[in-house]
Amino acid sequence: MKKHGKKYRAAIEKIDPARKYNLDEAVKTLKEIAFAKFDETVELTIWLGVDPRKADQLVRGTLVLPHGLGKTKTVVVIAQGDKLREAEEAGADFVGGEDLVNKIKGGWLDFDAVIATPDMMRFVGGLGKVLGPRGLMPNPKTGTVTPDVKTAIRETKAGKVEYRVDKTGVIHTGVGKVSFDENKIVENTRAVIDAVAKAKPSTAKGKYMKKVNLACTMSPGLLLDETVFAR
Repeated sequence: MKKHGKKYRAAIEKIDPARKYNLDEAVKTLKEIAFAKFDETVELTIWLGVDPRKADQLVRGTLVLPHGLGKTKTVVVIAQGDKLREAEEAGADFVGGEDLVNKIKGGWLDFDAVIATPDMMRFVGGLGKVLGPRGLMPNPKTGTVTPDVKTAIRETKAGKVEYRVDKTGVIHTGVGKVSFDENKIVENTRAVIDAVAKAKPSTAKGKYMKKVNLACTMSPGLLLDETVFAR
């Protein structure tokens, strides 16, 4: 059984584990109990009533958070020709073609997002085993395989996040930093919950959103009241 430190135990004493909080209360409480010396990420966890083993019940999508994530992402663009210049002008941190693909194959992973043009996917496809497990593989569904590299870079830098249900039916995603104003965390959280609600598969039966939890990186989590997410 995992043993928690003194600061964690002190934090958990300030909350009621049997209580379900409304979103405003949860955010206020999280900011009060956060104890780490670094700027913790506020993390949203949603348990869904779907069967991820069925292709028609895979819930995934992207959105640009109203107030970003509090972190400037390092963006890689894999392209060729004029698209390389466009990517550089749009603020990509690293641009390249086959050379960049080979560099990643060699173990270089010092970046947060990868965008590729469709014509480069014949090379990028070989990176699936490297990028896939890290959630970095470019995909048309998330807007990271596109000829419009300028828009993709702008959205990624502005705080675009991807949500995707895992094999246990759970979605995890960051919604900001504990240093954010309370209203910004609330609005980012609502944006993700609303996006996941709209992504409900037509084949999903019964209760869709079963449980929602909000926590900071190091602190105990708070269950949200069902009025926040009842769908």
